[in-house]
Amino acid sequence: MRAFFTLAVLLSLGMPSAAATEPDLSALARRLDDLYRSDTCIARLELIAQNGPQSRHLQIKSWSRGREKALLLIEAPAREAGNATLKIGNNLWNYLPNIARTIRIPPSMMLASWMGTDITNDDLVKESSYAGDFVLTLEGRAAEPKGWIVLCTAKPGVVGRWQKIRLWVDDSAQLPLRMEYFDRRGRRARTQTFDSVREFSGRRVPTHMVFKNEDEEGRVTEIRYLDLQYGARVPESTFSLSRLEKK
Repeated sequence: MRAFFTLAVLLSLGMPSAAATEPDLSALARRLDDLYRSDTCIARLELIAQNGPQSRHLQIKSWSRGREKALLLIEAPAREAGNATLKIGNNLWNYLPNIARTIRIPPSMMLASWMGTDITNDDLVKESSYAGDFVLTLEGRAAEPKGWIVLCTAKPGVVGRWQKIRLWVDDSAQLPLRMEYFDRRGRRARTQTFDSVREFSGRRVPTHMVFKNEDEEGRVTEIRYLDLQYGARVPESTFSLSRLEKK
């Protein structure tokens, strides 16, 4: 009877739920690196850059092969169509059709603004690596957004804008929910959120990202993936300076 009474009390109070399994941080770092990347990929995306009352809407197509090669082409609006960015290894070039000129972007400019938006050259071509450039530490659980909080600290000797990135991931540690970027002075300079999860080629990814500039009120950049074709046919010839200028 006593045991029955104890059980009844526990049931009336509600048994504690099983603790969520702590994420494998090494696997998480690799997953973040490969979230929008595969051996080959073709993507279409929309980019909206808001700066107070002014805004720019860009339609972009991209081709990539792993981490080493990427080509991004602005298709619309007409006044910006033809602007393109090519990445081969550590080399980056921008093609500007209005002056018919290709400009090489030095490694020191990888963290500079891309085309006047609040995303960087590095954001677009995914040059930095969570697995290679950061040490990940589990900080604990998060109530809002619900999931895990992971602190990513730049490894000694890694050159870059971000000293730390605080990351929120869902309970399964499969998908990012939010990121806060801290510069070398320890200031939170940018916030990024993720939502609108969809499945492409059997892979679930957030298709909507919002980058908020914490230094300037009203500066926000949105990226929305319209299509992702993982494993698509992407010839090696796609990634050349001659193709960059012909795009």
